[in-house]
Amino acid sequence: MTVKEHYDTHLADFYSWMTGDFETKQKEFQHFLKDNGIIPSSVKRAIDLGAGHGLQSVPLAKLGFSVTAVDFNKHLLSELKVNAQGLNIETLNSDIKKLNQFADKEVELIVCCGDTLSHLDNKKEIEDLISDIAATLKPGGKVLLSFRDYSMELTGDNRFIPVKSDDTRILTCVLDYEKETVRVTDLLNEKTETGWKQKISSYNKVRILPNEIVKFLEATRMEIQFNQVINRMTTVIAAKS
Repeated sequence: MTVKEHYDTHLADFYSWMTGDFETKQKEFQHFLKDNGIIPSSVKRAIDLGAGHGLQSVPLAKLGFSVTAVDFNKHLLSELKVNAQGLNIETLNSDIKKLNQFADKEVELIVCCGDTLSHLDNKKEIEDLISDIAATLKPGGKVLLSFRDYSMELTGDNRFIPVKSDDTRILTCVLDYEKETVRVTDLLNEKTETGWKQKISSYNKVRILPNEIVKFLEATRMEIQFNQVINRMTTVIAAKS
């Protein structure tokens, strides 16, 4: 199953539940942006690649950016529209690999968070996207990336990761490592009127290594300004000279 098929038929239905309270999460991201000096300063245009239901787009717009929110899943974009009422956010149902086709104006900031990079087909596509991001940004513009570090292979029982649970849902993620990819299986047990039902769906992620992302950025002459792990996600900010 492709990543898009996994979201369309499985993950999108409970994605917002999985990620937690929207108001809290978007405030956390807004504080992170302000703490790191990411505020509108010139053209005020930002692109959110893999925007989901708006955890990045909404705080960006609240800070004064004009945001283009791009995602391949219509259900999540419909949730984003509800979350973004009254804000300067344009939604675009498209593939983030088509950045060159919809980034037709000067852009001050591009964000790609929540492990979206690993949803591409291979590392060459990630490298190409980073090159396109660098070409799209205006001088002085910045890119903000976040992704999981898959360099350490989980084995045995450690492959089973409890993600979230409540009285009606239990989500467990199972990881199977290969050389260049990680097979991700989402196991959702959901309580219904007739008892507990299990839904299972699997897809592949690219096995991203942080040093490779830094290498791709530096190859485009982007200057790394921030590189830390936040909430188990490697977070990198780089600026175009």
